[in-house]
Amino acid sequence: MSEELYPNIFIYRRIVQAKLYIDAHYARPLEVNDIAGAAYSSQFHFIRQFKETYGKTPHQYLMQVRIAKAKQLFATGARVAQVCHAVGFESLGSFSALFKRLEGSTPSEYLRKHRLARSRMKDSPLSFIPACFAHKYGII
Repeated sequence: MSEELYPNIFIYRRIVQAKLYIDAHYARPLEVNDIAGAAYSSQFHFIRQFKETYGKTPHQYLMQVRIAKAKQLFATGARVAQVCHAVGFESLGSFSALFKRLEGSTPSEYLRKHRLARSRMKDSPLSFIPACFAHKYGII
């Protein structure tokens, strides 16, 4: 391995380590300094490197992870307030506002739509099979 490539791999490894830290600790109150510490880097240098690598800041990535985890919890039938606190938000208002901004609907609207879709799936499961797939395998 060439000497000039080694520092880049080392830096990339630290950035990935920080991403994995976010993935593992998303429900805790995380500060950029905590995440930068996981990458053994200064805060401002780390933010720049993380954004270069993943296309978003560590905070944006953290919010994305939290919302994705919230959607998974909604799929289990959990309530909005429970999900809000389970994914690391202290304020229901900030959780709802961020969820609406990223998903296009409030958490309660999302949950209602999800429950309705599950109900429809139970009542008429064949209507959820894509027509091309159903036609190919003789379902319809």
